[in-house]
Amino acid sequence: MATKQDLFLLLSMLSSACALHKQWVPDTNFENATNWDKGSVPCGSDKVIFPTHGKVAVYVEGAHTLSEMFLPVDGEFILASGSGFSIREGQDPSCGAGNTKTFKDPDSKEWFNPALWKAASSLEDLQSGPYIFSVDDEAVPCQHDDVVFRAGSSFRVKLSAHDGSISVKSVSVLGKKFTDNSDFTQYTSSQLGKLQFHGSSAVSVSGSACGDITGCVCGNSGNHDLICSKIMCPPLHCKKPLEPVGHCCYVCGAIVTIHFSKTFRLESYRQRLQYLFLSLSKYKSIHMALSKVSIPQRLMQIIPYGNTQVIQVVLLEENTGSQSEKLAEALARDILKDIADQGPHLGIDSAEFHGSSGASSGDVSGLSGGEVTGIILGILALVAFLALFVVLHRRGMLRVPRLPQLSSWRKGSEIGDLGGPLDHSFDNPMFEKQNPEIPGLYGTESLGGITLTHSGVHFVNPVYDETDFNA
Repeated sequence: MATKQDLFLLLSMLSSACALHKQWVPDTNFENATNWDKGSVPCGSDKVIFPTHGKVAVYVEGAHTLSEMFLPVDGEFILASGSGFSIREGQDPSCGAGNTKTFKDPDSKEWFNPALWKAASSLEDLQSGPYIFSVDDEAVPCQHDDVVFRAGSSFRVKLSAHDGSISVKSVSVLGKKFTDNSDFTQYTSSQLGKLQFHGSSAVSVSGSACGDITGCVCGNSGNHDLICSKIMCPPLHCKKPLEPVGHCCYVCGAIVTIHFSKTFRLESYRQRLQYLFLSLSKYKSIHMALSKVSIPQRLMQIIPYGNTQVIQVVLLEENTGSQSEKLAEALARDILKDIADQGPHLGIDSAEFHGSSGASSGDVSGLSGGEVTGIILGILALVAFLALFVVLHRRGMLRVPRLPQLSSWRKGSEIGDLGGPLDHSFDNPMFEKQNPEIPGLYGTESLGGITLTHSGVHFVNPVYDETDFNA
């Protein structure tokens, strides 16, 4: 194992971040049996119908003999060398009695359907694999990916993005690669381009690859709801299903979250995991999706204060039984052990994992730099606020308001200053009764000179009354 690690440290220094190649799977080829309603390619005794108002460019690879063919109002045949059509009278013995076969409507094939794409790290791998597993948002072409439509085929794809534009690095159509947006716009404005690309949005070719060795965020989060509308989630049997960032469904398995430094190399690390772990026989049934994603940052795991970028490693077992997460969690633990040993050399600060069985682990190398900084800044801000509050209060520049309910309660309380009950000694009818019952003594004429307030009872003393009685 040590030899493998040393070799991969060398490969990590030589490798750099690169875009993935994502190929459109459906086509509108005449020879593709799935494009016909009867599930078979028309032969000499068949009548062929293209819907009258259908808009499609059909790639024809060989020569075909038919009994009849009805063409659409707006359509186009792309004929390969030596291909073409001929009409024959009578029955073709090799075809039988013949049928009427209708070309299926291709307008339902949408760009943001993850099931209609396959991804690979090279053009060669697009032919036979291995293919790369991704979360749903990244199964669709990302902003730095190379999009490939097979050379010997045609297609029709519906474009409908929330912001009206779909950005990719390049697009290859019929063997020609477009890396300049003006050239590609000119192609999509042609008659053939309009038949292949349709909808309310447009594809924009940037020609720029990801320039960050730590990886780039996919950029499809704005169309997440649109992508997920094409997905039907399967039933799950695990204890605590997980929700990967950028995925439409909860999953059973494990998620490793990696906090990285500026020396981390995404593609090198992807190759490392493939070489050290996924190549082992016990882990061959594991699907791994590795990418950079943005997650919310929370102070003390409660208060959100921004987003941070992490490397997300999603591990799913090919089998979906009740124990499917066990193998994925075992691989997650092996990855953490490798990070504990080689993390500083790989540009990894810390990592943790969560499993759908409820298992989890803390950071291998402690908190990440961003989390530590956030906690320190939060504590310093709290201390500064309390110090400023105390200084302003002592200088009289800040007063704490009394609570009205507390003041009212204290005035109506029977508790004295020393904590005991008030001693009334005896009832004084002059000063203690607010609703006297003895007429005359507490009649209207006597109350006329008495004033009741919260601070006591006051009355007018005739000796000091300034009223002139001789007047």
